[in-house]
Amino acid sequence: MNPWDIGSPLYRKLVISAMVLIGAGILLSIIAAGAGLQPLVWAALAIIITGLLTHLAGLVVRARDARARRAAARPQKN
Repeated sequence: MNPWDIGSPLYRKLVISAMVLIGAGILLSIIAAGAGLQPLVWAALAIIITGLLTHLAGLVVRARDARARRAAARPQKN
C-alpha cells in the first residue's frame, strides 16, 4: 500500500495543492526572471514557500492518519 491509496481526502487535497502551488511558483519565477521583474520573483518565492508549507502540512496529516490506523489495528486490552 502506498500513502496515496490509504491517505485521507485531506491528505490528498494537501498534496495536490502543494504540487500546484510549487509548480505555479516555479513557472512564475522563470517568467519573472526572464522579464527582469524583481518584485514578481519575490512573489513567486512566496508562492513556492506556501507550497512547501502545504506539503509539510500534508506530511503531518499523513503521520496523524498512520497513528490512528495503528491504534485501530492494535488489539484492545480487557
